[in-house]
Amino acid sequence: MKWAVSLFWCLNLAAAAELTGAHAVYLMPMGHGFDQFIANRLTRMHVLQVVTDPAKADAILTDEVGMPLEERLKDLYPPPPDPQAAKERDAAKEKAAKEKADKPGAATPQGPPSLLGDTVNKAEKAGTMGVSGRGHGTIFLVDVKSRQVLWSFFDKPKNSNPHELDHTAERVVKQLKEDLSPKTK
Repeated sequence: MKWAVSLFWCLNLAAAAELTGAHAVYLMPMGHGFDQFIANRLTRMHVLQVVTDPAKADAILTDEVGMPLEERLKDLYPPPPDPQAAKERDAAKEKAAKEKADKPGAATPQGPPSLLGDTVNKAEKAGTMGVSGRGHGTIFLVDVKSRQVLWSFFDKPKNSNPHELDHTAERVVKQLKEDLSPKTK
């Protein structure tokens, strides 16, 4: 039994060390503008630095996890391009351009553009920016690099009144501050 308690204590210390590694946080949009209330409380209570540029963030505060968050993180933090794939793509483009130039009499299409063709401003993935399905009361602090949930807390506002949202944000940030502070026993 003692080894289980020791293991639990060590895991708590490791989690606290990961949690204290987050200093700058980017807030994802939340239902009813709750992210604005959280940002206000984080700043006023000096818990974490709120950044508006996701590239400068150590962590993200969000009210959802899963595929919608993963898709959003791919948009915010695209993986570095594969150098081999870039070389192959460039070689294929050069080959296609050369083949097109070598074909005599290859005419370009004439006439007005088709109204049924692809549009330029077409959304690649529908639904990744919507706020539907959010606001269930759980807030997650997610590490940008590892994509691990470092902290979470449940406190659902009773209604969407700004005063209630501010009080809920205060409770959430107080709990985060308490969990960030070193435990002394």
